[in-house]
Amino acid sequence: MHKLICSLLAGLWLVSAGQVHAEEVSLKLPNGLTAFGSLDLADGKSLKEDGVVLFVHGTLAHKDMALVAAQRSLLNEREINVLAINLSLGLDKRTGMYDCAVPHTHKHSDAMDEIAGWIDWLKEQGSSTIILTGHSRGANQVAWFAAERDVSAVEKIVLIAPQTWEEGKEKASYKKRYNKDLTPILKEMTEAKSDEMKSGVDFIYCADTTVKADSFVNYYTPDQRFNTPDLLAKINKPVLVIAGSADQVVSDLPEKMAKVKQDHVHFQTIEDAGHMFIDFAGEDLADAIAEFLHGT
Repeated sequence: MHKLICSLLAGLWLVSAGQVHAEEVSLKLPNGLTAFGSLDLADGKSLKEDGVVLFVHGTLAHKDMALVAAQRSLLNEREINVLAINLSLGLDKRTGMYDCAVPHTHKHSDAMDEIAGWIDWLKEQGSSTIILTGHSRGANQVAWFAAERDVSAVEKIVLIAPQTWEEGKEKASYKKRYNKDLTPILKEMTEAKSDEMKSGVDFIYCADTTVKADSFVNYYTPDQRFNTPDLLAKINKPVLVIAGSADQVVSDLPEKMAKVKQDHVHFQTIEDAGHMFIDFAGEDLADAIAEFLHGT
């Protein structure tokens, strides 16, 4: 029993030791909201000398979700600093997954200004280089940002299981999830006053929720920029796109990436990885990112 207690205490000490360099930080957004981030510095590393990975989560998620939390730790082990952020999604000091009972006023495109704000924050902290990284929808938002805003402080881009999009598939997906046609709902939202709140709406992953009309329009109006592979030619930095071979969420990503011929774009598949890169797939993911960043 004594040995067991000692082992447990040692394990707890190691967990605590691994978190010594983690710091909760915040950013005041132009709209007055405050967004949170977690800055995890690897042992012996600094922002000024070693730069940082700026990590953007996926749809309605957060910086402490399993995939992001795992990569924060695994990348630290590989001597890489990480700043994982919470997109505000229109809420002040948001934490955890977005509660579907809370009215939605956020937009997909809101992420662009928030990413820019965090880049400015990192520059103020003296960060030497920034690696923009995102998962799923967050990866699309990162690619969209990089395609339209050429920021010199950003050195490379990493897109993990990035969102793909086709208008027909979007409509089919909405129909399958909610047994409703998207077209008339989008038409109604487009014709409504932009700030009108609509109740009983099926929106993203939230059934029967309340959403502002222009939020719905922003997420669902056909726009080829939702298809991440189409953005890659417009990015003027080295890009790594990572797919999971068992990913059923963006299962068409390898097919779409096969048509991408830009020399600055690298594509890698993690075998047996699903959309969330759990267990050993997370280790493989961190290895792929580290090799790309270190140029090996």
